[in-house]
Order: sequence, then C-alpha cells, then structure tokens
Amino acid sequence: MEHLYAPWRYSYVSEEKIEGCVFCHIANNLDDEKMQVLFSDEYCYVVMNKFPYSPGHMMVIPHFHTSNIEDLQDDVWIQMSVRVRQGVKLLKEIMPCEGVNIGMNLGRASGAGIEQHVHYHMLPRWLGDTNFITSIAGARVYPASFEEILNKLKSNASKYFI
Repeated sequence: MEHLYAPWRYSYVSEEKIEGCVFCHIANNLDDEKMQVLFSDEYCYVVMNKFPYSPGHMMVIPHFHTSNIEDLQDDVWIQMSVRVRQGVKLLKEIMPCEGVNIGMNLGRASGAGIEQHVHYHMLPRWLGDTNFITSIAGARVYPASFEEILNKLKSNASKYFI
C-alpha cells in the first residue's frame, strides 16, 4: 500500500484554534511570521492560504470585517482589486504558472469556508495540474513544500505589491 505524506496538514488538526474571526486575528498580527502575510496596506493584506487548493494559493483580505462586499467602501474594494492584479502578476512570473483562478465565495451556499469575512482567492494553475488522484483518492499532490513556495513568493512580494 502506498501512503501520501502531507506534513503541512498536521497543524490543521493539531494547533490551537483561533477564537473569533481568523482573518481579523491575522490583521491584528500582521508582523507575526506564522501568519504568512506577504503584504499589507491600510485597506487590505495579502496572505498565503495556510491550507491551499494548489501550491501558491494566496488571498487578498480587507481589514474591515464584513461578510458582504456591498458593505465595503469603494476605496477598499478598488485597492483589493489592485492587490489581486499585482498578486496575479507575482504568481505568473515567480511560480511561474500558466493561468490563475481568482474569485470569491460569498456565503456558505457558495462554498465559502470562512464566510464571515470576505476575501479574494488567487490560485495558480498549470496545464495538467489536476488528475485522477483528486477525484478517486480525494487527495492532491504538490510539487514543492509549502515553506519553499512561501519563501519564494515572500522574497519577491515587494517587487509586485507597490
């Protein structure tokens, strides 16, 4: 029998859970290396998804806590969009990926894992990056360690998030 090894998932089941909104917790601890923040400004921040769908999965999150995009002020919405555009460029040039999925899941019915605080997803994609193992075994195979990807993106973030 073969075994899949996914050491980054251990912290998901073993670490202490954050009380309240995880995104507000990150916003209040931007300088904490454990938060994996790549960039922040007065409106929003860019952070690695701790439990990614694909290697390099990043999110743009407003500092303002709301589950409704219609509650965001225009300057926050615009700045989030600018950060998504910059993040896509970072992923395309540094990963390098062949495509990027961007989007939001608003509400539990849409698939939001953290529905109480809006956030954009940016997922790098490659031709052939999904295969039968996801469908049959319910698992994903990543070509690099999470730490390696985090360090690569973080060391280049200041060139893209201006």
